[in-house]
Amino acid sequence: MKTISNKSKIVFLSTFPPTQCGIATYTQDTIKGITDVFGKSINCQICELVDNPKEKPTQAFTLNTKNKNEYTKVAEEINKDKSVKLVHIQHEFGLFGGNYGDYLLDFLNVIKKPLTYTFHSVIPNPNNELKTFVKLLLSYSNSVFVMTNQSKEILINDYGIKDEIITCMPHGTHIVIYETPDQAKQKFDIQDRKVLATFGLLGEGKNIETGLQALPKIIEKEPNVLYLIIGKTHPNLIVDGVDAYRDKLEAIVEDLNLKDNVRFINQYLDTEELLDYLKATDIYLFTSKDPNQAVSGTFSYAMSCACPIVASKIPHTREVLTPDSGILVDIGNADQFAEATIKLLSDDNLRTEMGINAFRKTRASSWENVAITHINTYRDLMENPAEIKFSYPDIQLKHIKRLTTDLGIIQFSKISVPDLESGYTLDDNARALIAICMHYKLTQDKEDLAYILIYLDFIIRCQQPKGDFINYVDQENREHIEQNAEVNLEDSNARAIWALGTVISNADILPEAISKKASQCLLNSLKWAETIQSPRSIGFATKGLYLYHTAVPNLYVSAIINKLNAKLLSNYEIHATNDWKWFENYMTYGNGILPESMLFAFLTTNKPIYKKVALDSLDFLMSKMFTNKTFKVISNNGWLHKDSEPHEYGEQPIDVAYTIHTLNSFYNAFGTAEYRQKMKIAFNWFLGKNHLGQIMYNPISGGGYDGLEKENVNLNQGAESTVCYLNARLLMENLKISEIKVIPLMKPKSGIAINS
Repeated sequence: MKTISNKSKIVFLSTFPPTQCGIATYTQDTIKGITDVFGKSINCQICELVDNPKEKPTQAFTLNTKNKNEYTKVAEEINKDKSVKLVHIQHEFGLFGGNYGDYLLDFLNVIKKPLTYTFHSVIPNPNNELKTFVKLLLSYSNSVFVMTNQSKEILINDYGIKDEIITCMPHGTHIVIYETPDQAKQKFDIQDRKVLATFGLLGEGKNIETGLQALPKIIEKEPNVLYLIIGKTHPNLIVDGVDAYRDKLEAIVEDLNLKDNVRFINQYLDTEELLDYLKATDIYLFTSKDPNQAVSGTFSYAMSCACPIVASKIPHTREVLTPDSGILVDIGNADQFAEATIKLLSDDNLRTEMGINAFRKTRASSWENVAITHINTYRDLMENPAEIKFSYPDIQLKHIKRLTTDLGIIQFSKISVPDLESGYTLDDNARALIAICMHYKLTQDKEDLAYILIYLDFIIRCQQPKGDFINYVDQENREHIEQNAEVNLEDSNARAIWALGTVISNADILPEAISKKASQCLLNSLKWAETIQSPRSIGFATKGLYLYHTAVPNLYVSAIINKLNAKLLSNYEIHATNDWKWFENYMTYGNGILPESMLFAFLTTNKPIYKKVALDSLDFLMSKMFTNKTFKVISNNGWLHKDSEPHEYGEQPIDVAYTIHTLNSFYNAFGTAEYRQKMKIAFNWFLGKNHLGQIMYNPISGGGYDGLEKENVNLNQGAESTVCYLNARLLMENLKISEIKVIPLMKPKSGIAINS
């Protein structure tokens, strides 16, 4: 067995694909989530549970569950591997041999590694024997995962298990790029049908016949309905090649004359195709007839794909399916299924609203977030939990490209669907230009050039005769007086200068026509730039002017940098005290740009006062954002005022990205290791190190979520948050690649590339 160095191993006792069962798939998805988020330091391995030993085992360990002697043998094998730090048992009573699966006790008596369980079944009202057995299992571990609050309550009330050893965590779901059913149907050429669906390994418990019996009434109202029954029959139910349950369903279709309205997809679909079918579903029918079924993965997956649901009442659906995302009906009641389905089919707006609500509810239970919950529990069980590190997700440009038209990047997004009516802003196109320049420098991807040109042309289109810029253009490329008279117009103008400076600083790798365009636009803005008053606007403009000056040394630009930062220095001298080393009496958004501006002023002029204020104000800002080894964004719920306590929640990606930008600039200038470490801590906010323990990005598309609130993540993926996440991710990629060498302090003509 090959040992992977520098990684802690976690061994999962479970069935595993190609075995076709829900627990096998659940374990596979759990492991993928943990690997995607923590694969840098965690290696998940399988101890595969089989009832027929394989000739050539495909996993690290194999346990023949029918052979009592093997339980001890496998435990001893796992004990020998010093890199195994934890064993996680996926527990279902039928998985293990013996009475209630008590062969497992032989394994537990020998294993010396820390243990935890996931209980896939929690049986209410246990008899004394079952109750005693469950308590005995947990005496070996003092840790168990369950997937519903009801399961947790049963363990506490019926089994006498202590609350503190139970981790309640919803069934995991796959993150998808949200789209409407009408969009998704195009993949299957069923745009003209109203689609009902159910999926899973078919068997009597699925009770598909209830959906079929409801269909004639539904067809009377909606003749073009198509009911998709997706999935193979459970392999244990096919005896001597006879699939009795499917034969029964097909007979019902024949008897009720439903051939034109039912389609069996008799395949075990890969995850991506299954999710595509669910996204194309107008209503999901969950027809299970087991009143004690604790949890259903099929139900969770349907919700996560924005399916409004008509569901039979089982513990899982009663707990999760609120009236804003679906309708609960009695088990096996075909008339109620028909009635609820007709109600939803007759109201397009209601279906859309319910689907979006279902989608939002399940984001917290994405496999990535489930992985974070797992690891948070594992840390309490494992030795040296500090060794567990986040892995960085792949850099994705899908969403930023989806937001971009020939005119520019669209301002807002409804979940992941660009909101064209929101128009375009200078702010967002400037940020996007910076990000794509960084991406191009990293990858030399020629596709980036077209996007660089789009965002640059938008900035040029916004420039006015006096050199300043408008900020807003609607979807028809028209200007609006109201939107272009905002208080923060100076900020957006200054960000444009930052973006233009970024292009010019990359002139050595960009086509000459692009850098010339940017240079002319920036030079045209200089007269306006001299007049900037707002502290943050000074900072944004200074950054762009500094980048220009490092590429094309210019005394006039140097003089403007000094003039602007003299104003900022004056602000600092007015407001700073021994215990408030800041430029204003409050901290709002983009705070890092202020000490960063002082840094650039020092690098340009070599004036010691700029260096002192840069370092003092950065230290003060960091003392407010990095406390007790955690990172907290300055809340936009009232901001942080002098002599007051910080507000909670209301955290936005833009402020995390600015913090990383600032620390990157200071690290490049001074090589202080603490700045590099703080960059990593701040970026972990995106990866799930926040008060909700949830990722702040869509790993499939690269979309950035708009905000972190007290109890939820704002799942809209507008241009600002998406570009800020991308900016931060690119900075961390550069850091990862080079762990940037200490750069000695130097004057700007020597060319410190702050964003490189």
